[in-house]
Amino acid sequence: MSFPIRIIGERINPGFKSTRALFDQEDLAGIQALAVRQAEAGASWLNVNVGARAHTDPGWMAQVIRAIQQVVTVPLSFDFPSRKVQQVCLAAYDAARAGGRLPIVNSITEHRWDLMELYGEHRFKVILMASERVEDGVAKGNKTADDIHATARRGALRLMQQHGLAADDIFIDMSVSAIIADTEGLNRSTVQAIERIGADPDLKGVHMMGGLSNIGQQLPPRAVDGSDLKHALECAFLTLTVPHGFDTVLGTPWRSYAPLPDDDYVLGAYRHFLAQSGTNALRAVRKFYKA
Repeated sequence: MSFPIRIIGERINPGFKSTRALFDQEDLAGIQALAVRQAEAGASWLNVNVGARAHTDPGWMAQVIRAIQQVVTVPLSFDFPSRKVQQVCLAAYDAARAGGRLPIVNSITEHRWDLMELYGEHRFKVILMASERVEDGVAKGNKTADDIHATARRGALRLMQQHGLAADDIFIDMSVSAIIADTEGLNRSTVQAIERIGADPDLKGVHMMGGLSNIGQQLPPRAVDGSDLKHALECAFLTLTVPHGFDTVLGTPWRSYAPLPDDDYVLGAYRHFLAQSGTNALRAVRKFYKA
């Protein structure tokens, strides 16, 4: 049994060495093949990020988008903090080739709200980051479940009430941090915030999402029970959060995600880790890979 989640395909991004090589060689056929592979693996959207070149060569950015849409019908997600770049992306996007489905702008924050000025000329779905808030005019990172929930609530209601977005068009990005050095309970705060957002009646219908690839960074490949530790950690996170409304993953579509049984070793170790802070959290991390 797999989770009832949707995948935003992450591979069209120079953060992957193989994809960076495609960009460096301007290999549009290779980029198209990567898009097709993700779509055939079940991606609901394809994230598109060509890196810094998007700022210096907007024509290339538009060319990549058009090339991708020539070979797939899934909608796209544009992963840039710049309004100028997003304008190019949205202008190049052909909704008809995606069956009329809207693209996603990734991502809006309280200190990057100018991206919503594009909503008058274009229509799109929004990824709203709940990890950052503005306080006294200064952007600050959120570390507590209360702050994450408050930021998500404030932003989502603003999108619905001031800009007219439907709840279904809003994805709240719940940052999932690496456990390797999480001494401040950031994973715990994220899990608790997902529970609170999922229980908030004013946020009914909004989606919660995140990238899971960070969670197992720098850990050994295998857990004590012999399982793929990074993948098992991702499934452990989903096992705890999908029941509360976490329903979208920015990830690799051909990775399978399934609920872990209650007696699963990694799930138990993750629950134990979530209850710890400081040096106790560091000790708890070792339990994943040391008997």
